[in-house]
Amino acid sequence: MASTQDPIVEALQQYTTCDVSDALCKLKFRHGGFLSGLTLWSPQRQEGATKIVGPAYTVKYAPLDDPAPKHPTHYIDSIPEGAVVFVSCPPKTPNAVYGGLMSTRAQASKAVGSVIDGRFRDLQEHRELNYPVFARDIGTAPPYELVKVIDTNVPVKLQTDEQDVTINPGDYLIGDLNGVVVLPKELAEKVLPLMAKQADADAKMAVEIRKGMSFTEAGKKFRV
Repeated sequence: MASTQDPIVEALQQYTTCDVSDALCKLKFRHGGFLSGLTLWSPQRQEGATKIVGPAYTVKYAPLDDPAPKHPTHYIDSIPEGAVVFVSCPPKTPNAVYGGLMSTRAQASKAVGSVIDGRFRDLQEHRELNYPVFARDIGTAPPYELVKVIDTNVPVKLQTDEQDVTINPGDYLIGDLNGVVVLPKELAEKVLPLMAKQADADAKMAVEIRKGMSFTEAGKKFRV
């Protein structure tokens, strides 16, 4: 890791999204930070060891008839190094709001991955870049006939009826084969020790369960 690495990001690298959710549930954060409907598409479809961890750089799309003006510059040229790009799209938009050139630029900016709360396109291009993309689905048409970018680095709502979740700029996004979790930046330092304790207990449980101990007995012994 570089010496300038965010210590929170560095610490989170050793944990899964499930570990983060377990800890957030202990802090009574709704749904353990899970963002429903977002799964891994690139570099492989729900396979491999792909994992992303970084602060959110948010992008907000809105319908063309939204009174807010179109963002004056292209968001993709302002991505900070180490960020996870989170693109928010109005629900039920059939057009893709993210494509291969976006990942090319994001990768050049040293972003760690992109999460598309909507559709994206050019799947093979992302895979050839070996660039991580999580999304709701894929598509073919560009976004311009339906939606426009109206802002960046602002709070955005997850576009689903299942949850009421807001992703704020700088919140930590963690993505792996289990899905995507948002870790509010103000809870990050509280979550780390909880995850360390939980992971240690689970590792000890696994050892004893393999030896023949029941799950219930192992849980009583190590999850007190």
